[in-house]
Amino acid sequence: MNTNPQTHDSAAVFNRRVPGTGTAPFLLGSALLGTIGVFVYEAHVDPLTATWFRCASGLIGLTLWAILRGQTRMLRLNRATAPWVLIAAALMVLNWGLFFSAIERVSAGVAIVLFHVQPMWVLLLGAWCLKEPVGKRRFGAVCAAMLGLALATGIAEHKANDALAPGYWLGVALCLVGAFCMACVTIIARRLRDMPAGILAWWQCAIGTLTLWMWPMQHGWPAWGASWLWLAGLGVIHTGLAYTLIYAGMARLNTGRIAVLQFVYPAVAIVIDWLFFDQRLSGLQLSGIALMSVAIGFAERMPRD
Repeated sequence: MNTNPQTHDSAAVFNRRVPGTGTAPFLLGSALLGTIGVFVYEAHVDPLTATWFRCASGLIGLTLWAILRGQTRMLRLNRATAPWVLIAAALMVLNWGLFFSAIERVSAGVAIVLFHVQPMWVLLLGAWCLKEPVGKRRFGAVCAAMLGLALATGIAEHKANDALAPGYWLGVALCLVGAFCMACVTIIARRLRDMPAGILAWWQCAIGTLTLWMWPMQHGWPAWGASWLWLAGLGVIHTGLAYTLIYAGMARLNTGRIAVLQFVYPAVAIVIDWLFFDQRLSGLQLSGIALMSVAIGFAERMPRD
């Protein structure tokens, strides 16, 4: 994708300062996202209010970061990048909304599994849009990680009649659409790899802030105190910092590796639930986490393609 020379130069400077393949920032960003459940729980607000605060505080943090790095001019989009950035930001906000709507209709475990069908979408879209080949071993690693995720969430031990709950299949559809939206964001981030890290996340937060600002206005603000600190953490840590790291990593990874490494997020989320919320894991769930770890490790030992 063509970008203006100034954007390209800034991206080149960032690339020199952050060497490597992109695995480390992507893994760190994904691991940070895995801790989001603690912040949402401690904030004690409804999902859309949490989403707005996540966007608003993330926007403030990323704006300060852009000012400190002298990148405020990079926030202005040109004709080549504007459509892609705005589409990616809108899809990310839609993805958050779909997830919050889905978990009201299906169990959290089912929602996590269905939303992480996205690595398959990433492989397919990467092959179609970016012409990146899908190796058999990489595809097998993704399948193994998905199986491990299904086991780790415990849905294999749930009763079959859960599927008969009202709105269940609507929740399933919301998860699958949300997974596709997130996969599209991943592909767009790969196309925008010359953009400095944090710019795409800034626009993501800006769109979310403008779209959802009426919700807390109409439904009330949280009580002043600890809730505001947890909500600020959602924006600064789980949006500004996490997505800056993830997008920086995506710029250096092909879609095959991204598809496998994305399973770090749900794996960390499951472990965090175990550690902080006393969600005891069965032997089958522990085997699922082990299977995901083996799949990710196997994929990382493959030749860099």
